[in-house]
Amino acid sequence: MTLDVIDEWLLSERYYQHPDHSQSRIDDIVAMVKKQQACFWVAEEIDLYQDLADWEGLKDDERHFISYVLAFFAASDGIVLENLAGRFLREIHIPEVRSFYSFQIAMENVHSETYSLLIDVYLKGNEAEKSRLFNAIQSVEAVKRKAEWAVKWMNHKNTFAERLLGFCAVEGILFSGSFCAIFWFKKRGLLPGLTFSNELISRDEGLHTDFGALLYTQLGPQRLSQSRAHNIIDEALQVEKYFILQALPVDLIGMNGVLMAQYLEYVADRLLQCLGYGKLYNTTNPFDWMEMISVQGKTNFFEKRVGDYQQPGTLANKEEQNFSLDTDF
Repeated sequence: MTLDVIDEWLLSERYYQHPDHSQSRIDDIVAMVKKQQACFWVAEEIDLYQDLADWEGLKDDERHFISYVLAFFAASDGIVLENLAGRFLREIHIPEVRSFYSFQIAMENVHSETYSLLIDVYLKGNEAEKSRLFNAIQSVEAVKRKAEWAVKWMNHKNTFAERLLGFCAVEGILFSGSFCAIFWFKKRGLLPGLTFSNELISRDEGLHTDFGALLYTQLGPQRLSQSRAHNIIDEALQVEKYFILQALPVDLIGMNGVLMAQYLEYVADRLLQCLGYGKLYNTTNPFDWMEMISVQGKTNFFEKRVGDYQQPGTLANKEEQNFSLDTDF
């Protein structure tokens, strides 16, 4: 790997994490590591009891839609894992970046386990369909097309900047339509286990995308031209539009396809801005209820953790770590 492909600072040989950071960009990376540590969860926290009754009450088209969305997610996590373990962790030497990627690998495994659990529970007794969904990269054309687009960004013939931006698009765009569609069921008060796992996973993937964008903006002269970045993002957008509007159209679940297309363009523009580029589509978010997903919520502390749950103390400053009897549960 040559220095004109990966920024020299990412190749710095160091076998410890530096507690006294002289570079602000290291501080930013450490802050992202702490955010990810704070958000740890496990598949056993997802309660699917109510989902079984809701699942039986869905229309055939709705069950078909959810099944194939889960099939894509189950496959895509494996691709992300392979890229992290087989590429990025081997190429980047900075311990703090490796720390984030190592923890991301752990979380991607939790996501993969969760999707497998959902497929297994929803399709209990239908072994043929479960096998088809678990092998969707080979058996389902719509899933195969998305997977192939993601896999091409693991090719070493692409520069590191291209591959880093490509995987920002995978996690930031190729997941976005499906996340939004599952939240549509939350808006309807259905499938609380699925929708809660979707809250947790979409939050995690948003953090992974933000980290990729942070790292990308620190590449300096290795960053791509705006036209090249726009081209990659638009490719990702067209792949996602095909999947969610044609191959597995959202009108199967009663969503407006025109508005979904607009939402995807809004998501793509937002990612471009995070990467340091200008907008390409200049569209607004047509789903105001999606904005509520990121609003910090409260539930009864002893009943259920909300999707913004984080491990206690991991993001606390010294004042926040002081014991208090006034904590608002």
